Amino acid sequence: MSVIPVLNISMLNGGIDEKNKFISLLTKAAHDVGFFYLSGHAVSFEFLKKVREITKRFFDLPEKDKLLVSMINSPHFRGYNISGNERTNGKADWREQFDIGAEREPYRLTDMDPIWLGLHGHNQWPKSLPELKNIMLAYNDTLTGISLKLLRALSLGLGLPENSFDEIYGDMPNEHVKLIRYPSCRSTKDGQGVGAHKDSGLLTLILQDDSKGLQVKTGDNKWIDVFPIPDTFVVNLGEILELATNGYLKATIHRVLSPIGQEERISIAYFLGASLDSIVPVFELTKTLTSGISLIETDPNNPLLRNVGLNYMKGRLRSHPDVAKKFYSKWSNLYEK
Repeated sequence: MSVIPVLNISMLNGGIDEKNKFISLLTKAAHDVGFFYLSGHAVSFEFLKKVREITKRFFDLPEKDKLLVSMINSPHFRGYNISGNERTNGKADWREQFDIGAEREPYRLTDMDPIWLGLHGHNQWPKSLPELKNIMLAYNDTLTGISLKLLRALSLGLGLPENSFDEIYGDMPNEHVKLIRYPSCRSTKDGQGVGAHKDSGLLTLILQDDSKGLQVKTGDNKWIDVFPIPDTFVVNLGEILELATNGYLKATIHRVLSPIGQEERISIAYFLGASLDSIVPVFELTKTLTSGISLIETDPNNPLLRNVGLNYMKGRLRSHPDVAKKFYSKWSNLYEK
């Protein structure tokens, strides 16, 4: 895993040989590395420039404006966090961020309801930057379309029917966009940008700026840089795909180092989640791909759950203990470990 491949998704629009070649390369990257660059995505330079510019304008807002949409106001885990508010493995992540989810009507959660119903709800939007809403919701829709193409190509690469993952994705997927600013620090000892982790969903697409910082952990416990490549997204697989294929597809551990010196780092992460009411199945793969033995590596202190909603909520509660204690104190067994 010394080289992260670059895959051109426009090959899916070519002839049958070109399409099959892309599917083969995609499946190999998803199994061997779990990370790849995606080119040929047809998202215009002008639109991505607009997304980057509005993200920077949000972080440049006066602090009082950003604090008006703080996540602590939202039981749905939407909104703004100052650096250090989110945690990975119990340690503060030094990144300023703004979380956006699917716009849905909230539930009146009772003790009889599954806790993950609390994740459905409205976003918070800064009144001083009204353009942010439409641009980011359009960005979410655009990347959902790309992600579903990848998901269906992966199904074919695994020898499964093209729409095999649609059942997990469902009619109300838990899509999520995170705007992130990593402030500069004095040295590598000053703190983590975001700690080592796997993503919990189906796929993640990251729009990087020109700064390095994202790193992937190799099989021999080394870290390699995922350097920015112009006009590409960085794509990585989440734990749902790992669970559904008994570990054949790889959800790879990654982290972000804080930038050193005067430069900050801006990135926009899109997460293709699954329907919160779905249970992750195990797909039966051909014997040419797997021996049937589970290849999943899991943290005993943070076990993977096949119940999508509960697994995702567990992650949110542990990452945002302030929101957890304010809105979900009755479920402290999920995060006080």
